[in-house]
Amino acid sequence: MKVTYISTYPPRECGLASFNKNLMSAIKSNFDGEDLEEGSVVAINPDILDEYDYPPEVKFVIRQNEPDDYRDAVEVINESDTDICILQHEFGIFGGEAGIYILSLVNQLKKPLITIFHTILERPSNQQKIAIQSIAKNSDRVVVMGTYAIQMLQQIYNVPKEKITYVEHGAPDMEVSSENPVKLDKLFSDHKVLLTFGLISRNKGLETVIRALPEIIKQHKNVVYVILGSTHPGILKNSGEEYRDYLLQLAEELEVTNHVVFINRYVSEDELMNYLSAADIYVSPYLNEAQITSGTLCYAVRAGAAVVATPYWHARELLSNGRGRLFNFKDEKSLAATVIDLLDSPASLNAFRARAYEYGTHLKWTAIGNKYIDIIEDVIEKQDVNERILRQIIDPEIMPEFSLDYVKLLTDSTGIIQHAKYGIPNWKEGYCVDDNARALLMSIMACHLNYSEADKLMPSYLSFLLYMQTEDGYFRNFLSYDRRFLDEKGSEDAFGRAIWALGYLVDKAPNDSYGKFGEELFRRAEMHFRDLKYLRGIANTIIGISYYLRRHQSEKHLSELLSDLTRKLTDSFHKTHDEEWHWFEDFLTYDNAILPLSLLHSGAITGNQEVLTIAFGSLKFLEQHTFKSNYWNPVGNEDWYFRGAKMSVYDQQAIETMAMVLMYGQAYEVTEDSQYLEKMFSVYQWFLGENSLSIPLYDPETKGCSDGLHRMGINKNQGAESVLAYLISHLTVLQNFKTKPSSSNDKFTSNDSVLLK
Repeated sequence: MKVTYISTYPPRECGLASFNKNLMSAIKSNFDGEDLEEGSVVAINPDILDEYDYPPEVKFVIRQNEPDDYRDAVEVINESDTDICILQHEFGIFGGEAGIYILSLVNQLKKPLITIFHTILERPSNQQKIAIQSIAKNSDRVVVMGTYAIQMLQQIYNVPKEKITYVEHGAPDMEVSSENPVKLDKLFSDHKVLLTFGLISRNKGLETVIRALPEIIKQHKNVVYVILGSTHPGILKNSGEEYRDYLLQLAEELEVTNHVVFINRYVSEDELMNYLSAADIYVSPYLNEAQITSGTLCYAVRAGAAVVATPYWHARELLSNGRGRLFNFKDEKSLAATVIDLLDSPASLNAFRARAYEYGTHLKWTAIGNKYIDIIEDVIEKQDVNERILRQIIDPEIMPEFSLDYVKLLTDSTGIIQHAKYGIPNWKEGYCVDDNARALLMSIMACHLNYSEADKLMPSYLSFLLYMQTEDGYFRNFLSYDRRFLDEKGSEDAFGRAIWALGYLVDKAPNDSYGKFGEELFRRAEMHFRDLKYLRGIANTIIGISYYLRRHQSEKHLSELLSDLTRKLTDSFHKTHDEEWHWFEDFLTYDNAILPLSLLHSGAITGNQEVLTIAFGSLKFLEQHTFKSNYWNPVGNEDWYFRGAKMSVYDQQAIETMAMVLMYGQAYEVTEDSQYLEKMFSVYQWFLGENSLSIPLYDPETKGCSDGLHRMGINKNQGAESVLAYLISHLTVLQNFKTKPSSSNDKFTSNDSVLLK
């Protein structure tokens, strides 16, 4: 068996790194050498690739804030002979908001995964909740080190009970020698010592102990408070020794400077156990209860220390049954009284130490390692039966209920507003033809699926297009909130989208009045079709003409226009494509799937097999570059994708997803090949969290959709473009779910398509 560990790792000075190293050793110690191969480590670095001189077992290093490193790491793991992975999870060690960069790794991992959660938050932010849920979903087992965490995972994060296992935090196997060198030190031999150890940071509450010292010293003048440990590296980098300086200043103000001792270094486990054994009382003064596990507390109990702690979650569990004493958060008076009481009663102090030591024998790393071996073997055994990734075609049960609530919020008597601040309409940004054309398309689709509220919205979008059409039939694009035109002539993209919506209206109008309205605006715009130059404007127009011709098949001049515009796309394809690059340009930018989608529509109307061949060839090319993982990963808008360069992963846009869903829907209509339904549904789930960061863009609270997927997470604004892209995608999936394949035998077979040379 071979295990890959994903975590921070020594020589990085970090509690998680120590835990991971100890866990590796503990698991190995329970095996004969021939049964377990040397474990490998994927180490998480703060930033710089060569910051630490790692030992040989570290096979790959991830820079915390480099998203590409996570994707590269998972490729290395998937191609290795690793049997199983163990991930140590703590929000602060991974990049992105709430550490979401790690999601791209766990989402693509093809090996069984056990995740150890070191922090579970009772009141997580939306991003933190998404992160925990996504990791748990992609893990075969999750491990927590406190019983309260089991309850939280179930109730707050909806993690199934059967997926959760409780294993206590380990502690060293070593026994402290009776000839403890620390006890010989004058600091310990001449004083009553209160001790706290660990990386120093403000959440540790060390100031509470210093504030308690004046009262304690009144009764026990020889008490000293020893703070053992260096400042947390992340805090040292950002804030220096600000917190340590504050503690020194506080001690001076309270006139207890001679009773506070800093040992400013990171100590070995041998030294640590000696310090814990030599101290009279170990103090763990965390500031709030939201501490699901504490390695320092486990070490103190294992060493048989008399422990006094605030009532955080782990302390309440570990110090129950007389294994320690609790005092209130930030309550120096309660702490002082507790310490004085223990120092006044050596018998009570020794009783606490004995009970702690007895329980601590259960925390030995060898015993903990054996429990993890049981988990590993159970997960691997079940992997033989259960596939890690289950595929299905369309499962409407996982789709949110269709709702127009957010669209209604964005729509007024003028039309649909362009932008929103979070989920609140931003009227300052006004309106555009692009979005109102999409809104018209969406509302027609919704009417056909019997969503009755959609027909009430449609007049606003129709009247907006009428208002924005110029006398010569072209379209302006932008309109201010007070209905002032902001441009004289819109883009070809906006023109094409308007034609698409109008053509769809002519074919699918819910009543004759709307159909006639669509025909009139469509015909006024016809004179501009031949003059279109840009591929996406052409593609959108082709789709609109194709829908129009479904209703009016005999209009020869429109059929000729369709052929002329289609030829512009196929000519562009022939100019740029070669054996490896099957595309219309030397780059993939935005709304890419619109290009093959338009040819699928044109080919379906004209029956032109060459057009369909190019359509399916470009579809497969786009698919090859965006379906490299077990989810869809669109071309990002940061730098796009130029021939010979690396494809940009972020910023991912909702309209790219909508175009891809529509493309697969049309490919299914042309071929009746169910693989396109499967891929269509897979792309749609990008909105629900099946993406590179495993973050849903659909917002179940507002019924809106976030404006994009960025390196650091989602763009939390929810504009019209994104929510309409989501709703059109949703409706397309529902349409295809309710459509039964026909018995026709003359469908185009995409598998037989060969690119024309």
